[in-house]
Amino acid sequence: MIVVDAHQDIAYNALGFGRDYRQPVLLTRAHENKPLAQAATLALPDALLGRVAVAFATLFVEPRSKSSLPDMPMMDLTYGDAQEANRKAIQQTDYYQRLADEDKRIRLVRTVKDLDSVLETWQPERSIGQRQQGLVILMEGADPILEPKEFEAWYERGVRIVGPAWTGTRYSGGTNAPGGLTSEGRRLLEVMSSFNVLLDLSHMAEQAFYEALDAYPGTIIASHSNPRKFRNTDRHLSDAMIRRLAERDGVMGVVLFNRFLAESWTPGDAKSSVKLSVAADVIDHVCQITGNTRHIGIGSDLDGGFGWGAVPDELDSVMDLLQIAGHLEERGYAVSDVEAIMGGNMLRQIRACLP
Repeated sequence: MIVVDAHQDIAYNALGFGRDYRQPVLLTRAHENKPLAQAATLALPDALLGRVAVAFATLFVEPRSKSSLPDMPMMDLTYGDAQEANRKAIQQTDYYQRLADEDKRIRLVRTVKDLDSVLETWQPERSIGQRQQGLVILMEGADPILEPKEFEAWYERGVRIVGPAWTGTRYSGGTNAPGGLTSEGRRLLEVMSSFNVLLDLSHMAEQAFYEALDAYPGTIIASHSNPRKFRNTDRHLSDAMIRRLAERDGVMGVVLFNRFLAESWTPGDAKSSVKLSVAADVIDHVCQITGNTRHIGIGSDLDGGFGWGAVPDELDSVMDLLQIAGHLEERGYAVSDVEAIMGGNMLRQIRACLP
C-alpha cells in the first residue's frame, strides 16, 4: 500500500521558512525551536518511511491584502498584483526543479512515464534506499497566471493541476469571497482543458464550484476539502456539493487540520482532543453519501500554515498518514478499498491528465 497526498506546501515552507525538505522532521524542529502549534511535520525522509509515494506539491502565494500567514523570515510569499504573484510562483517552480536535480529520491511527475517510474521504485523487491517520491506541481490560486493564454508557459514548467481560487482571484470566487467564475476564469478553464489539466475545486466559492463542474469537461479533484458536516464554513463542501463532485467522478482529499475536523476545536486547544479516527469519520461520511469508495483520498495540507500541535493526536509527522488505513480496516473496509482511498483514487485522477 502507498499513500498519495494531494496537497503539500513544500515550496512554501522551504522558501518562506528556510526548511530543508530533505532533512528529517526532528532535525527541522530542533533547528527552528518553533512553538508546537507551528512545528514541522513534512519531510522527505519521513515521507519515504511512511510510503508517501506521490505528493501534489503546491505553488502558493497569498494576496497581501488578505494575508493571515505567520511571518516568513526567509521570503515574503504574499503579492500585491499579478506580476508579483507570477514572479514568486516561478521561484517556487525553480525550487522544485532544483530539488529534483539535486536529490535522486525526488522525481518531478510531468508524464505517465514519470509516474510509472516512481511507482516502480515502490515494488516489493525494491529497498527503501531505492524509493523515489514523485512530486506533481499544483498551482493553488491562479493569480500567478497573467492571462489565460499564458498558461502554456506554466504547463511547460510542469504544472499539471490548477486550483483557480484560494480566496477570490481574478478568475474565481473563493474562500470568504463569494461569487462565480469571472469571464477570464471561464477562458482559463478552456485553455486548461486544451492541455487536459487536472482541475482542483478546493477553495472555490460555492457558485464558482458548480459553474466549474458544468463548464470543465476534464478531470476534477478537490485536493484538500472536508465535508461541512465536520466544519461548517464556505471553505468546505456541503453534501450536495460532494454528490455533484462524485457525479463527475471527482475525488476530494481529507484535510488533517484539527480546525477542519472538529467544529469545536480552536487554536490553543490540546492536540490530543482530536483523534485520528475523526479522519476516518470524514472518509466514511463521503463514502456513505456517494455510495462507494471512489471519491475520497488524502489531501493532508500538513504544514499549510499550521503544524504538529494542530493535527490529530496520533500524527507526529507525514510518516504516520498510513495509520488512517488501520482505522478504515477496523471499520470493515476491504483492503482494495483502503488502497484506493490511501492512494489509488488520486492516482487515477492524475494519471488521466498526464501526457
